[in-house]
Order: sequence, then C-alpha cells, then structure tokens
Amino acid sequence: MSEPSLQDLADAVTDLGRVVARQGASLDRLVDDARAAAARERAGADVALLVDLAALHRDARACAETARAARDRTAFTAIATGLERLLAGRGGTLVTPSVDDAFDAATMEAAEVVATGDRRLDRTVDSVREPGLSLPATGRSVRPARVVVRRHRD
Repeated sequence: MSEPSLQDLADAVTDLGRVVARQGASLDRLVDDARAAAARERAGADVALLVDLAALHRDARACAETARAARDRTAFTAIATGLERLLAGRGGTLVTPSVDDAFDAATMEAAEVVATGDRRLDRTVDSVREPGLSLPATGRSVRPARVVVRRHRD
C-alpha cells in the first residue's frame, strides 16, 4: 500500500472541514429552534385562541343557567367544563372572584357599583357578571372579570 500524497491529505482535511461546517450549521439550527421554542413558552399561550375559548365558555355557562330542561343544563355545563379544561391546557386561567372578595383593579373591572351601609363591605365584590381571563405563566390579565362592587355610603 502506498503512502497518501500530500494532495490526498489536503483533500481529506478539506472534506473533514466541510463535515464539521455542516455539523456546526446543524447545531446552530437546533440551538435556534430551542431558543424559539423557549421564547414561545415565555410569551405564553395563543391569546386570540384563549379569548375565543373564554367567550365560548361564557356562552355555554349562560346557556346552562337559562336552560329549561335539566338535560340541556347538564349538556351545557359539560361543554363549559370541557372549555375550561381547554383553557387551562393552553395556559389560560378563568378568573372568577368570590362574593365578598376585595376588589382588585388588576384582575377585575367594576361593571356596576352598589351602595352598602356596612363599612367592612366597602370595595368588595357583590356579584360576578363575567369571569376574566389571565395567563399565569406571564402574570398577564388578558380580560378582567366583570363584577358588581360595593361602595360604602352613610
């Protein structure tokens, strides 16, 4: 077997350089893809989809509350429950304050203000008109819950 010529060695080094360059480009693409996926995760869910799912949830709940037949109420409640699971699976959370919770301007909107003679109930939730929508991963309130707020008046 003959010794490789200097040209053969130069060609082998050139070929090896091409392989290393292709592998480097592949690694760069993988890193870029991982960074893009992490950025998408940090940005949160598809907000437009979540807003539409929340609207469907609200409509299903309204249908359940106004349905005359128990069978229809059950069906609409099941749909609303499924939509709530979809919202959670996509990174959204329904914000449904409880009666007597303190009013929180970051997650609630005062749809109406009612008077109360009890100072302890000042600026608390009297009732919930519509649940809100938040993205816990980003700490963002997409749509505030619409609530009736009590205000103390003597």
